[in-house]
Amino acid sequence: MPAEPIPALLPQAASWLSRRSWSAADRPVHTLLEAKRRTGHTVSVVLPALDEEATVGDIVRTVRRELMERLPLVDELVVVDSGSSDATAAVAAEAGARVEHRDAILPRLPAVPGKGEVLWRSLLVTHGDIVCFVDADLREFDPVFVSGIVGPLLTEPDIQLVKAMYDRPLETNGAVVPAGGGRVTELVARPLLNLHWPELAGFVQPLGGEYAARRSLLERLPFPTGYGVELGLLVDALEATGLDALAQVDVGVRHHHHQDSQALGRMAATIYRTALERLDRTHRLKASADLVRPLLTQFTRAPETLPRPSAGGTPVFTAHTHPVTAVERPPIHTIPEYATRH
Repeated sequence: MPAEPIPALLPQAASWLSRRSWSAADRPVHTLLEAKRRTGHTVSVVLPALDEEATVGDIVRTVRRELMERLPLVDELVVVDSGSSDATAAVAAEAGARVEHRDAILPRLPAVPGKGEVLWRSLLVTHGDIVCFVDADLREFDPVFVSGIVGPLLTEPDIQLVKAMYDRPLETNGAVVPAGGGRVTELVARPLLNLHWPELAGFVQPLGGEYAARRSLLERLPFPTGYGVELGLLVDALEATGLDALAQVDVGVRHHHHQDSQALGRMAATIYRTALERLDRTHRLKASADLVRPLLTQFTRAPETLPRPSAGGTPVFTAHTHPVTAVERPPIHTIPEYATRH
């Protein structure tokens, strides 16, 4: 007899996928405004930015024009600059955002590099009941990236965190590969989630930088300081609230700058280590300290030393070793400065 087919998802994940996946069109803007008026919830939009002068202005102008001036959905628009060497801060301010500088937030605690560090610190300088994070490198930005993911948090009181889902084409050298983006998601994050947190296997874009959550949840979660922040928050939110408190909303197509393969390798290593920390923390992975070496070595060849097969000799490669960081900030409600502000 043929073997029984293996289900593609856990039953609870399949059920979640059908009940907690929506389109932005499912909640018209007038429905969101009525829910906002009824609940009294305020909304903060945060853009973490590092050298994004080419794109941050258009995003800020769109959010301000469409979701603050034309429709009063967003109450606070903040760009947190994490040490840009270009005109990111000036462009964002001119476009209408309030600009905060990473190192000026909680100055008694020296900042460490990383996106998660910026998101964590942003909680200290924002006040919305709902916090919506949007990456600052998006092109052809549509306000539905904000209104779509904020919607369930305004209309569904039991929802705690909402991720955007979208098509992510790979656009490079004038060519477009449909669904070719999100390489770290497909090669690292998705296998990790499917193997270790199969309840989360229904998330289309688990590493996407566009998501919204209730402040009451975010202030209770630790924040990985680097690229592991999206996976870490998703896994920790599952543990803190249960699967049914999480959701995703289809917002269309995401256009953004793509990183080179070595940058993606560093990102992947950080995400993998973030997962290992959580597996160890919950005693779901038997491991000892000597099984984890938190370093990633990559190699480059100088252009002037391209190989010549007939020449022989030692290949000229340069090794670059990068730490795979695992610094995490504690839940923000434990920080005295946060308690005095909220």
